[in-house]
Amino acid sequence: MLFDRARWIRNRDRASSSFDQYAFLKVRESTQLLDRLRDSPREFEHALDLFAHTGQASEMLKESGCVSKISALEPSQAMSAQFADATIDRPEMSAEKLPFEPNTFDLVASVLALHWANDLPGLLSQIRTVLKPDGLFLASLFGGGTLTELRSALIEAESELTGGVSPRLSPLPSLQDMAGLLQRAGYALPVADVERVTVRYDHPMKLLQDLKGMGEQAAFAPREGQERRPLSRRILARMSEIYFDRFSDDDGKVRASFEIIWLSGWAPAAGQPKPLKPGSGKFSLADAVKKAGNS
Repeated sequence: MLFDRARWIRNRDRASSSFDQYAFLKVRESTQLLDRLRDSPREFEHALDLFAHTGQASEMLKESGCVSKISALEPSQAMSAQFADATIDRPEMSAEKLPFEPNTFDLVASVLALHWANDLPGLLSQIRTVLKPDGLFLASLFGGGTLTELRSALIEAESELTGGVSPRLSPLPSLQDMAGLLQRAGYALPVADVERVTVRYDHPMKLLQDLKGMGEQAAFAPREGQERRPLSRRILARMSEIYFDRFSDDDGKVRASFEIIWLSGWAPAAGQPKPLKPGSGKFSLADAVKKAGNS
């Protein structure tokens, strides 16, 4: 088990009362969620907002009018208590198993949370099970290119000052990983794509403050024989020096990269379009390119 679930929930509990102040990425990607849903002509009777934080995506879905009923699942009761809209159903989740019967939802959405799953392949399979046939799964999560600057600066600073490094930032999946997991979980018409967002800060410590406010600080499960050393002021000061030296712009501000992977797939159903079999195409791409070059 990579993550300590209890610690992850405690991080979210601590962030809950002021989460809205740090939810700029959550709001941005919740807006993206609605934009992507508008590409589908469907209206959805019952949607699940999975790992809903304080309800940004749930409220946007409700206001959009494309969903009749919304259930919001958030493992942190303190986060769930911050929902502004008390009419949204909020069932409790005490384990990593989704507390729903098969074929419950027309839509399962999740915004910037699935990267905390200890068993991501199993969770994707559970989501497919709770979807009705021809139901839609649409989600975003942080990918492997997230916070590359901070990772680099922390590793160099800690290695320089202590002669070793401790795990500080969670490992994150790649786009290729997620595309493969969607196929493995049995989704029809699976799609995985990526967007990159750069946020600029006056100081690297403001980035760390934002990560804490988002509830995104590390939550590694303890490992036998592995000691996790706290970050000292010396390491943080040296990290900031390296960060400014390597990743600052001409105006003195530093960059923080966020790679956001978007996933979509449909629960299998009769009558869905099927991808063509390899080699079944009737036209040659090479011939088309050659023809275009001669025209």
